[in-house]
Amino acid sequence: MNEEALPPFEQAFGALRQFTRTRRSASRPLEQCELCSAGLAQDHPHLVELSSRQILCACDACAMLFDGMEKSKYKRVSRRAQYLTDLEMTDGQWESLLIPINMAFFFRSSIEGRVVALYPSPAGAVESLLPLEAWNEIADGNRALSCLLPDVEALLVNRVGHAHGLTQAEYYIAPIDECYKLVGLIRTNWRGLSGGADVWVEIGRFFSDLRSKADVVSGEANA
Repeated sequence: MNEEALPPFEQAFGALRQFTRTRRSASRPLEQCELCSAGLAQDHPHLVELSSRQILCACDACAMLFDGMEKSKYKRVSRRAQYLTDLEMTDGQWESLLIPINMAFFFRSSIEGRVVALYPSPAGAVESLLPLEAWNEIADGNRALSCLLPDVEALLVNRVGHAHGLTQAEYYIAPIDECYKLVGLIRTNWRGLSGGADVWVEIGRFFSDLRSKADVVSGEANA
């Protein structure tokens, strides 16, 4: 039976049901907690799944369950951001880390019991074999790196402008989800061999935003 053949009250209820479905769809939150499916605000916590390094969106209640919990599958991602203005790293030390580009992040994996080095690429995050002695030399010279929280914080390095003589190198202690956010925007916006203009605008905006909300920390290098 087509809609024109329905009695008037059936047509009215049909229109009401359609209107209700539309309103529900429109009011549904864009993101949901990946543990309990609760609706999320735009600024919501994240968890990291330790074995897969996957970042999960979480509501406040679920995030609190894993806040500081030991021997858990998940950890709540730290919100601390610090701009390390006095971090000491020579060009030779950077080259000894064997990172093929001038941007990377480093975090200590509690599952693997080592420092992991990742750098962004058009295909996503790529892991680089990190020479332990080279990392230890840098860490021994910079007290701030001894305070990195395992799994949830990383040393984020941007030496792109420095490599071209345009700007100083930038060093941050950053939440691990921010590091993967950088990976995601590069993967999404990269075009051709050089990346194109758009991706470099997005990279510049990312570091500008991170710098604006980071606490400036100086004098953290060891004497």
